[in-house]
Amino acid sequence: MLQIGPYSLPNPYILAPMAGVSERPFRVIAFRMGAALCPTELVSSQGLMRANQRTLKYLRFDSKVERPYSLQIFGGEPEAMARAAVMGKEYGAQIIDINMGCPVKKVTKNGAGSALLCEPLRAADIVRQIVIATGLPVTCKIRSGWDRQNLNYLQLAGTLFEAGCAALAIHPRTRDQGYSGHADWNVIADLKRHFPDRVIIGNGDVKTPADARRMQESTGCDFVMIGRAALGNPWIFRELAGGEPPTPEERCAGVLEHFRAHVDFVGDVLGAVRSFRKHMAWYAHGLRGAATFRAEVNALDTPEAVEEAVRRFFASALVDLSAPEEEQDVDYRAALG
Repeated sequence: MLQIGPYSLPNPYILAPMAGVSERPFRVIAFRMGAALCPTELVSSQGLMRANQRTLKYLRFDSKVERPYSLQIFGGEPEAMARAAVMGKEYGAQIIDINMGCPVKKVTKNGAGSALLCEPLRAADIVRQIVIATGLPVTCKIRSGWDRQNLNYLQLAGTLFEAGCAALAIHPRTRDQGYSGHADWNVIADLKRHFPDRVIIGNGDVKTPADARRMQESTGCDFVMIGRAALGNPWIFRELAGGEPPTPEERCAGVLEHFRAHVDFVGDVLGAVRSFRKHMAWYAHGLRGAATFRAEVNALDTPEAVEEAVRRFFASALVDLSAPEEEQDVDYRAALG
């Protein structure tokens, strides 16, 4: 069922919303590489209602490429979330996604993110009020539970679907796990067995195209959401469509395109150079000389120097078969702070 609300999607592969990563430039690249849907990073409902300029910047999107445009918001108050969703619709959102999985204390202490796992009725009220206020399809992203003693994903899913949730993404780790340990794909399969006619999106521990296909085959989920495996490798969506990994020349051109779009998006040149360093580290992962390159770019502070370093490294960098296969990581605390 490659459908979310009224929107038909071309394939079952979705870019995960990642704080500090899923900004417009990266979403556009992922869409062009073949991602079926690319929700925004989590956006504060309170920031939207206050018309905070930093928050409003997250709403910028490319209407020619980002179709449908899915806006992820977070918050704990149903009325505030509904008002924020209405603002999102006014800015062009076609799907409203609700973050019910972020484990970061800065989010959960205000009753948002994974704190909603503990209050299914309030979570459902948020969905219900947004559906009524906007008329848009509403999706949710949850975890398997707060901790191993409280795996309530089935109860929560039932209340959310009853409230009008159009699709449910599940990251099968608990809030206590954060991003450590292993994602239990049995949870995804269990959710799909209990709700066979609902749209279920699996997420967690998808590191390769083969993993994505295996998740869908073994769990029966309708869509696979890819997060950390796409960091520095948006070409994973092209590979899932049967394409090839990037050549050194393609990788170099892709990094430069992303960097220039990032500078334009951020507006502040020095700030953009600094915030793009993490992307360059991700793009370099698994290539020979990556450690030396990361040390070099962390000292650069002009766009010209960055572009020169990118051309010099990526145009000839080869895959390092001895590099460890650890998953890339997102510093959510820094992104949200």
